[in-house]
Amino acid sequence: MTEQTRTIEELIRQLLVALGEDPQRRGLVDTPARVARMFAEFFIGYDQSKIPRLTIFPNCEDGVVYNQMLIDKGYYFSYCEHHIVPFFGEYAFGYIPDKYLLGASKIARTIDYFAGRLQIAERLVQQVVDHIDSVVCPKGSILVMWGRHLCKEMRGVRKYGSPYEAIATTGVFYTNENGCKDEFLSRIK
Repeated sequence: MTEQTRTIEELIRQLLVALGEDPQRRGLVDTPARVARMFAEFFIGYDQSKIPRLTIFPNCEDGVVYNQMLIDKGYYFSYCEHHIVPFFGEYAFGYIPDKYLLGASKIARTIDYFAGRLQIAERLVQQVVDHIDSVVCPKGSILVMWGRHLCKEMRGVRKYGSPYEAIATTGVFYTNENGCKDEFLSRIK
């Protein structure tokens, strides 16, 4: 057991006591260890050794030059840094390659890595785009993330089912060259 795991377990025990619970109660006795294991899984983005290695391939290596938009869609989970409750939803990432193509699974892995931190949506989209751009150097990239923020749905304004959208763009998507941003947004709706 690592020092970090021991610390998390002790803090969860203290939290249970502060909430008025008995951490020795049968249903709670293993909760601190379960939470520590869960946190190790959820907050993978703090472990620098887990950052995904972005596999890239030279564009034109096999005689084909791909210069059109590539789009990947999926889902994500993260935690609000203000209330430490989940926010989650779907994403759509697009890029127009220049000299390199990105391995398709690496987009989802990159999103999962940066989502595995206490976050705000605005920082999350930018971190993902910046990291991918720093390796792939595309003509431009765009990331749209829609999310249900439980800090907005469970507390405060309590607006259930009111998704929040964050967008980050670079290069030709930022300038909307030849309407590429418009085309991307029309394709993902």
